[in-house]
Amino acid sequence: MMAEKGILVVVSGFSGAGKGTLIKRLMEKYDNYALSISATTRAPRPGEEHGREYFFHTKQEFEELILQDALIEYARYVENYYGTPKAYVEKQLNAGKDVILEIEIQGALKVKEKLPETLLLFVTPPSAEELKRRLVGRGTETMEVIRSRLARACEEAKGMPEYDYILVNDRLEECVDRMHEIIRSQHDRAENCQEFIEKITEEIAVFQKGEQI
Repeated sequence: MMAEKGILVVVSGFSGAGKGTLIKRLMEKYDNYALSISATTRAPRPGEEHGREYFFHTKQEFEELILQDALIEYARYVENYYGTPKAYVEKQLNAGKDVILEIEIQGALKVKEKLPETLLLFVTPPSAEELKRRLVGRGTETMEVIRSRLARACEEAKGMPEYDYILVNDRLEECVDRMHEIIRSQHDRAENCQEFIEKITEEIAVFQKGEQI
């Protein structure tokens, strides 16, 4: 028996852990997932579309969303706002979709505080040496940037105990399957099956009265 409403899943992890690749493969391999689309005040890049990569807003529009409590979480980076629209996530969850939200640790903990039923997953390589190897192997960043990412990873590691599950991304397909199993298992948690519990409790109560036996 599966609950009808979807599960909100927040995915975080070190830069270089393979979060994006993992999420992309999960959505290719399994149905019933929706990727949360963030809102931002930064300008669209060539080829980006409103409602596909991001929901693009002016600063005034974004601050109005904040005042209306229309965002699950938000933060400001280098003069631009980024946040998670509540209405979009709720629409997908109510449609029975499991919603995947990829954000950093501070944002993840804000979501968990606001929505305690949220599932927090932290993605990591099997070792620090492997993390370094992946960052260097990408060949897209200077050693200075890589060093800053590794230094940031030291801070991020301190937040790992706050997460519900740690996903070691060693072999991609195995990690994808494990991630899917964890998310599906959440549907059978008692707090996610309240409607079913109430229904069967009422049905069984009839037997106590000696009826329908």
